[in-house]
Amino acid sequence: MSVAWTDGVVEIAGVKLHLSRGGRSGAPAVLVLHHDIGTPDRLPFYDALAAQHDVLVPHFPGWGKSERAEWLRSPRDIGAMMSWLLADLELSDVSLVGLGYGGWVAAEMASQAPQSFRRLVLVGAHGIKPPEGDILDQAIISYIDYPKAGFHEEAAFTRVFGDVSTDQLVAWDVAREMSFRTAWKPYMYNQTLPHLLGGVRAPALVVWGDDDRVVPISAGQAYTRALRNATMTTVAGAGHLVDMEKPAELAKLVAEFIAAR
Repeated sequence: MSVAWTDGVVEIAGVKLHLSRGGRSGAPAVLVLHHDIGTPDRLPFYDALAAQHDVLVPHFPGWGKSERAEWLRSPRDIGAMMSWLLADLELSDVSLVGLGYGGWVAAEMASQAPQSFRRLVLVGAHGIKPPEGDILDQAIISYIDYPKAGFHEEAAFTRVFGDVSTDQLVAWDVAREMSFRTAWKPYMYNQTLPHLLGGVRAPALVVWGDDDRVVPISAGQAYTRALRNATMTTVAGAGHLVDMEKPAELAKLVAEFIAAR
């Protein structure tokens, strides 16, 4: 699938952010919010979404090619910056697709602007303390083992990342530092978020890999209960990084959900 992408820089809150944008101009806009490990520049999941939508993939401040914001302290801060980005681009009726840590950011955005978004999709989202099990602590395993833990099959990790380069290791190191800076105590969840999600008016789809070893599926069930209009589904043969391991299946779920009336 051939999709034209443009890469640029936008300044939000005095910070230069990298933004990739691809798909059909004038089509429904979808803001994709990436994992705590960052994101490759291009993924088949992004291309599949862009076949029908105007897809925006920013790098969070301090991740990837974006500048660091020294004042940044929480995913809620990132959410405010992402809403500012949409305002500057004069985009409305946007759907949010949050992946892992990005799902937490998306949930914060929706909770702070309950009527502002068309659809909310949370995929293996951090942000809520799992009622059962614990979120995997990336501080206790290596830079390579943490991303590997996100896949059901190691072959999928190899397909996405290949022979891991020094540059990739550095990027994961920086991403880990930013995760700790914004989500250390408590680790990877917000105690107040579950109380605020009930105000969200956007229909929500909660997606979990059936072998997610990073965020227990009980967190997805908690999200589904907390949101007033949410359904949950699992993707077979997928770990935490569903977008990388099962891109076609996830893109189909997301596209059908966004198109639903």
